[in-house]
Amino acid sequence: MADRITAQLAFLTEADKLKSTLRATTLCDASRRENSGEHSWHIALYAMVMAEHAVRPVQIDRVIKMLLIHDIVEIDAGDAPIHGDHDPAAQEAIEQAAADRIFGLLPADQADAFRALWDEFEAAQTDDAVFAKSIDRVQPVIANLETGGGTWPTYNVTPAQLETRVGAKVTRGAPAIWAALKARIDRWFLQNT
Repeated sequence: MADRITAQLAFLTEADKLKSTLRATTLCDASRRENSGEHSWHIALYAMVMAEHAVRPVQIDRVIKMLLIHDIVEIDAGDAPIHGDHDPAAQEAIEQAAADRIFGLLPADQADAFRALWDEFEAAQTDDAVFAKSIDRVQPVIANLETGGGTWPTYNVTPAQLETRVGAKVTRGAPAIWAALKARIDRWFLQNT
């Protein structure tokens, strides 16, 4: 039992590093960039509040678990902004290695369960994972809208790019949410481009 607790505490101590991993997205008050720990908590809350808008019924406890661990790989891989300039295949390889290392800190049964949940999120084939991916894309959009465009000007984001990289994913799992955001997004681009 002591070895199990030691392994679990090692994982939890490692997970604390997520609080030091800065993301491109700022807080909604634009006071600073958010960290990946804050992001994970916030989108778990988004999922709880917005679950009724999932295109198909979801098991919210599984969605929340996915969202709490989905970015843990950023401890090693860093944040790769969706509108940033990076090689997706190289980023995926780094994230896979990070998942191996970080989840490998846990006792074998938990390591397997957490890794399976993370893999499910990444594959986005189940209803729970599709909704989780959708919600993961919503929160940065809100932050950008609340901060006068946030990082969109920095990354030269276009409406078409936003629709392809974000809108399609949100629509897949929560079309009503994207429809509600679309008017605000269109208005921002109309006023700022």
